[in-house]
Amino acid sequence: MEQAPSRRRVPARAKSEQRVRDILRVSREVFAERGYENATTTEIAQRLGVSEATVFTYFSSKRELCMRVISDWYDEIIAAMEEGLPRGQSVKAQLEFIVCTHLRLFVIQGTGLCALVLSEGRAKGQAFGDAFVRLQRRYTRPLMELLARGQASGEVRSDVPLRLLRSIVFGPMEHILWESVGVQQAVDIERTAAELVRVLWPALQPPEADVAALRQFRAEVSAAVRRLEEGGDAPEAAPAG
Repeated sequence: MEQAPSRRRVPARAKSEQRVRDILRVSREVFAERGYENATTTEIAQRLGVSEATVFTYFSSKRELCMRVISDWYDEIIAAMEEGLPRGQSVKAQLEFIVCTHLRLFVIQGTGLCALVLSEGRAKGQAFGDAFVRLQRRYTRPLMELLARGQASGEVRSDVPLRLLRSIVFGPMEHILWESVGVQQAVDIERTAAELVRVLWPALQPPEADVAALRQFRAEVSAAVRRLEEGGDAPEAAPAG
């Protein structure tokens, strides 16, 4: 008599990793819908169909769980920035990509995780504390590295600390996101990113960058005129007839 095939047992580690993924997936939904203060681990457990004790088996507190949700979301945005960054283009073009990606991925979340980060996550005295500050630093690293490369190449001013240049970029973006989340105002991401960079770029350029470019242009024109006067590069006369 043929024996029925035995069921392979799923390794405990694989089951544990899947459980963590499920908890994080549902937690993201609950935190996005309720915000930090109104979200409960009880509701998260109920949506998963498990006991609240199961949630606390993997996460010691609601604070830790929420920080993990935000951290994973930030990792997704950082990966999108680093993978798509057009490194062969100018610093200005790369900056526009970062601004556009930041706005697009935040706005996609609507009033969910975006609102959570903007309001409760950044408010003083909230439960996130120093851990959120460290997370913000990691999140802004791609921009900081781009600005540092711009300083090294001379495309970005070096007389202002990087942390202030970072604020110059992220400050207006946060204001745009507040409008999108707070009053449900639709945002044309591509156009808004291009317009924002057009406003920001003069503030990021080295002092007198336009004057230096004009001087270089004038020098090139003067050299071309001298060559013409000397006859070296004078255009040949068209043949008669």
